[in-house]
Amino acid sequence: MKPLTFKPKSRWREFIGEKAISMSAYAALVAIFLIFIFIFKESLPIFTDPKVRQEASLDRLFLKQPFYEDSERLWVWQPTSDEPKYSLMPLFIGTFKAALIAMLFATPLAVLAAIYTSEFASKRMREIIKPTIELLAGLPSVVLGFFALIVLASILQDTFGLVFRLNALNAGLALGITVIPVIFTIAEDAMSAVPHSLRDAATALGATPWQVSLTMVLPAALPGIAAGVVLGFGRAIGETMIVLMASGNAAIVSGSLTDSIRTLSATIAAELAEVVFGSGHYSVLFFIGTLLFLFTFLINLGGDLVLHRLKERLQGRSS
Repeated sequence: MKPLTFKPKSRWREFIGEKAISMSAYAALVAIFLIFIFIFKESLPIFTDPKVRQEASLDRLFLKQPFYEDSERLWVWQPTSDEPKYSLMPLFIGTFKAALIAMLFATPLAVLAAIYTSEFASKRMREIIKPTIELLAGLPSVVLGFFALIVLASILQDTFGLVFRLNALNAGLALGITVIPVIFTIAEDAMSAVPHSLRDAATALGATPWQVSLTMVLPAALPGIAAGVVLGFGRAIGETMIVLMASGNAAIVSGSLTDSIRTLSATIAAELAEVVFGSGHYSVLFFIGTLLFLFTFLINLGGDLVLHRLKERLQGRSS
């Protein structure tokens, strides 16, 4: 048998390859850092410019303000009125209402699908179900927004007799479709990573497949499932096109899930193109962008930390 021969390694090629990979990683970090610096710099006049502060100071953004002289204090978002008002509370409420509905809709479906795929489906069925659900993540958000605008909104209004055709419920359900692949993928990977020796031990003790799944596999994979839910929540908070098309875009302070809403990301998308450069409205929109950037960054960081702890736990490197 002819012995295998290997081409001698080129130290220069290895050096260039390592440097190219490291430079790509650092370039991505620098790009993210510069984007954040740009967004934060454009929002700085809210803290430093007296003219902008007179129109859009922090107390005007977060506290109730009088609509007219001696009138009741309200949270109002009216940036184009004679006396612009920039209360962020209607936008916060709209954002969390849409994200909450999306998570309530997507989490049970995604976790149950992950349990079936990892524990009960045959190998052939698993190879069909998993890629199919993950393909949902590749659907353009404008397509889902169009579906929610034309089809889903009509079905919900005819079924429940809703006053507003475009509302938080409609936007939240459409958002949930985009969140399902995020939660499903991470939850299914976490369950599949649970060692089969644990399943065999539970089965040897007389547990049924459902008991093994619900009392042994599910608790062991819980950190991974939690990471998927956290990352899905971050995806729902930052989504723009779907809520822009399906929510009605009305900045209303309301606890009803069937009223129209406006979210933080949709406000930036709808108003930034027509705002006067350097105005108070311009600075407020970039301040909203800074809040969204920090919020989604912290959520994704928390999800990654939980997932990292799961891997260490399953590999026996942590208590």
